[in-house]
Amino acid sequence: MSRYKSATLRTRMIDIQFKDLSYEVQIGYRGQKKQILKDLDGLFKAGELTAIMGTSGAGKSTLLNILSGLQQGKLTGKINYIGNEGVQNLNRYKKDSCYIQQTDCLYDLFTVQESMMIAAYLKIGNVTHTFRQMLTDSILKTLNLTKTKDTRTARLSGGQKKRLSIALELIGNPPIMFLDEPTTGLDSLASLQCVSALQTLAKTGRTIICTIHQPSAAIYQMFDHIYLMVDGQCMYADKPGNTVSYFAQQGFQCPKYHNPADYMLEVVNGEYGNYDTQLIAAAKHYCERTVTPLKQRMIKEASFDERNVNVLSKLKPPSEMMRFMVLLRRCILLLYRDWTLTHLKVIITFLVAVLLGLLFEHSGDDGSKTISNFGFLVISVMYVIYTTMIPAVLKFPLELAILRKERFNNWYQLKTYYIATLVTTLPLQILFSLIYSSITYVLTNQPMEWNRFFMFLLILALTSFASESVGLGLGAIFNPINGTFFGAITVCAMLCLAGYLVFFNHMPVILYYVSYVNYFRYAFEGMVQAIYGFQRENLRCPSYVEYCHFRIPSIILEELSMSKPMFWIDVSMLFGWFVAIRILVYASLKRRLSKL
Repeated sequence: MSRYKSATLRTRMIDIQFKDLSYEVQIGYRGQKKQILKDLDGLFKAGELTAIMGTSGAGKSTLLNILSGLQQGKLTGKINYIGNEGVQNLNRYKKDSCYIQQTDCLYDLFTVQESMMIAAYLKIGNVTHTFRQMLTDSILKTLNLTKTKDTRTARLSGGQKKRLSIALELIGNPPIMFLDEPTTGLDSLASLQCVSALQTLAKTGRTIICTIHQPSAAIYQMFDHIYLMVDGQCMYADKPGNTVSYFAQQGFQCPKYHNPADYMLEVVNGEYGNYDTQLIAAAKHYCERTVTPLKQRMIKEASFDERNVNVLSKLKPPSEMMRFMVLLRRCILLLYRDWTLTHLKVIITFLVAVLLGLLFEHSGDDGSKTISNFGFLVISVMYVIYTTMIPAVLKFPLELAILRKERFNNWYQLKTYYIATLVTTLPLQILFSLIYSSITYVLTNQPMEWNRFFMFLLILALTSFASESVGLGLGAIFNPINGTFFGAITVCAMLCLAGYLVFFNHMPVILYYVSYVNYFRYAFEGMVQAIYGFQRENLRCPSYVEYCHFRIPSIILEELSMSKPMFWIDVSMLFGWFVAIRILVYASLKRRLSKL
């Protein structure tokens, strides 16, 4: 560990300069264009805590998103990122920055320590577990979170959650930090603690930029640089201590004991008259800043705890395989701790299986109950489809904010996260299918042959794979309400074309061919083939029944237009559906993330 302690590397210093920055958006598909930013000039320096202020709709968040690279569009002007290597563009430093959203996107089921260690393994490679532990401890100490190490995120206060969001990003030692409204929803004390932590981090050489709406006087004075925006234009860009004197020069005298931040916003809001033209012209001349060489900056020397953070600039990120293993472990822990996803579903699957098994008792070997057995097979497919599709609709919408944050901040690639979730959920779907099949197959007296049981199980498992994929796709495209609605309608439409409510030989020709794109058809057909195909012997006909028309399997298959041995084709089609939909879901998710 000595090689870590002896490191004295300082955070890389990067200035952000922009000139004649303009940005416009189109309202609606063919609506008018609206200019959000109008010829902005500015310089945000390393080692300073900068606040972008302004009224609602002034363009604060738009400027922050453009500087961070989160938002792209019709942009004119120039943005320079000035480091020791000289002037660079955004792509050079994009991986060195982090963006902390207004809403804290955290997993509620992890403790603070667990969240920090997961982030440490996702961001840092080629170091020991002990070093990661020391690193997380030092960051938590810096942000006053040590006492909450063993507390689950759901039980943290708003201020603690905000500081945890900052702590998670500090693990990668980013030289540039963007924060959107970090004090929103916090009380005065929590806001003061949050801004104080940011001030401490800025003094070590970081460039920290945040939007803030209306700070208190104490918080306002903690910033090093204020950038005031109104209607996409700059009206003030200087130190907070110069605010009163600057506006006094423009003819606006701030009352004694009045919060300068409040008075400044009152002026630009037009409460004392419309002086926008005067203030914009004055800001053009008064607020210009010059770039000073980074070597001449007076930056706070790193303490022992901070040196452990600063050494990260020489460490390599982990491989995607290592990140995959970390994400896989995280997904497993989430499934284990979220009892609604695993424990409750196991119990419900068991109870439903017993209920259906008793309801359709002896339907599998009784020739007089063959029609009822068809109903059992359809209900089995319907149950598997519905209980896997609808919960899957909610997965991505619930995790989209976290995924967007972690992916944008370079925690991992989207494909790594996607494969980890896939590998985690498939064994669960097999487990649920096995529980359901084992109980219902025996209670309904289906043919007691191992090969038929495994064919029955295989169809159910593949159906659940395909249904979950469809649900994920709906969740990636629609919001939860619309996704659930379309999911329910889709299941109803598939049921009508499955070949049971209306036999295939009774369907209109057009709908018959449409049924080929319905995976419910292949699931039901596969189930029928598993139970009645492969030269099964005739079913028994009870003595109290005079005639059992559907006791001969070949007649059953012929009546359903399933006399051809299609089981393995059905298996192939279900697997093909699963693969194809998974690929489409990935493409849809990637496209949606790019638009956020």
